[in-house]
Amino acid sequence: MSDEIKISIRNLYKIFGPEPEQALEHVRDDMDKTELLEAHGHVLGLKDISIDMLAGKITVIMGLSGSGKSTLIRHLNRLIEPTAGEVIVDGEDVLAYDETQLRELRREKMSMVFQHFALLPHRTVLENAATPLDVVGVPRSEWEDEARKWLERVGLEGQDNQHPHQLSGGMQQRVGIARALTSNSDIMLMDEAFSALDPLIRTDMQNLLLALQEELHKTIIFITHDLDEALKLADHLVILKDGMVIQQGEPQKILMHPNDPYITDFISDINRARVLRVRSVMEPESGPRSGLAGEVDLNENLETVIAMSGGDTNLSYRVTKEGEPVGILSVKKLVRALVPSAASDEGIRAKAS
Repeated sequence: MSDEIKISIRNLYKIFGPEPEQALEHVRDDMDKTELLEAHGHVLGLKDISIDMLAGKITVIMGLSGSGKSTLIRHLNRLIEPTAGEVIVDGEDVLAYDETQLRELRREKMSMVFQHFALLPHRTVLENAATPLDVVGVPRSEWEDEARKWLERVGLEGQDNQHPHQLSGGMQQRVGIARALTSNSDIMLMDEAFSALDPLIRTDMQNLLLALQEELHKTIIFITHDLDEALKLADHLVILKDGMVIQQGEPQKILMHPNDPYITDFISDINRARVLRVRSVMEPESGPRSGLAGEVDLNENLETVIAMSGGDTNLSYRVTKEGEPVGILSVKKLVRALVPSAASDEGIRAKAS
């Protein structure tokens, strides 16, 4: 995939209250969320957000409750209007769209998968999956096959005539994903899409999404409060706190180099061996090397290598990508990577300046 920017958010602010423009000046003078509420009775939703979202990739926006993640995603299709800033989609300023253009954006370019499924209870599974085509006037004879195709792809073959109340939560969310895919939109917005599901079903849904993405290469913006989910799904991870971006980048780099104490605390309890990949710890090297214990793919997790090595820190492995050598992984360095690092001094200084 190319590094084409599909969505660009620039200097986005959102302030809730009767006089947001006036409150904006205080925020730009560095007043924080608590001060703004206490002194001026306004709520800071987003502060100076800038993110580039690449075409065909999954951007995960994560943070705790109240961090601004759901507020942010609703700016992309203008369900919420910003106080200031830009939202550029395919090179066009969405904030300049009139009602007709905005309706077209929501129907044709962006689909949305909700936390609580948002299925129509009186309609069948097939009819729910076909909603994007039905609302624009496509006749049933034309949308039936398309909707049925996507239901089959998400594992709901034969469920066409069921109603939502007859399905489990996981199956209902599969209908929601099929509905989003039936719209044939380039962009999928997923707001806490798996948060209401039981852990095992949630894992199945994550695997389904990754399998579909491997083939379809949608631009997906996924909102979650769950770090394990974020690390599993994200090509680009954005961590919010109090309406601000604390750190963003490739998830493995954030794990290895947190730039803020908040991030360090956030990642302190994860199983690093399970989520860190060989590529994040290896030394780049492709020349001949003797005395290696074997080969390992650069995308394997460190837990796999620990099992291979039997815990012997004297071993090293050739790292390969599609069968070609790209580096060397020493088990000794792997073990050091399992110890959480403090937020980098450089990152903290950058925050303070």
